[in-house]
Amino acid sequence: MAEEEILKAWEQQPMLKPRIEKVVVNMSIGKSGEPLEKAAKVLKELAGQNPCKRKAKKTIRDFGIRKGEPIACMVTLRKQKAIEFLKKVLPVVDNKISKECFDERGNFSFGIKEHIEIPGVRYDPEIGIFGMDICVSLSRPGYRVKKRRIEKTKIGSKHLLTPEEAMVFVKEALGVEVV
Repeated sequence: MAEEEILKAWEQQPMLKPRIEKVVVNMSIGKSGEPLEKAAKVLKELAGQNPCKRKAKKTIRDFGIRKGEPIACMVTLRKQKAIEFLKKVLPVVDNKISKECFDERGNFSFGIKEHIEIPGVRYDPEIGIFGMDICVSLSRPGYRVKKRRIEKTKIGSKHLLTPEEAMVFVKEALGVEVV
């Protein structure tokens, strides 16, 4: 489908227009203790929300990681907070996202190597520099039928979001260039 056709279909049928369901920001540190606390502080400052810590699923001796040890922190943003965070973070990647970043359901992910590249964030030698992964989940109105508690149902194949539609939505809503 061409971009114009997709936009025209969204105008005629508002239930087809995608929306940002959530943005998950993950900082995997690989060790617990002080570095993880510093990363959580940075994430709280960036997202405006308390991050939760994630534990290691298995022991890896070479890296010095034990099962159950907290090694990462993450935060989930929804609605307006998610959009504001994306608008703050996307200039770091020059408002460009590769086609390979999109999956078959229209979700996309990208990474940032240094958090100090985000506009408005200053380098603090006591904290250090952290990278992060940002995963954006897109959905359409009506996807709730898949997740609701009573009478779960499958989403029809015609209502599923395609990568092409997701790319058009990201271009239109966030002003991002898909390369």
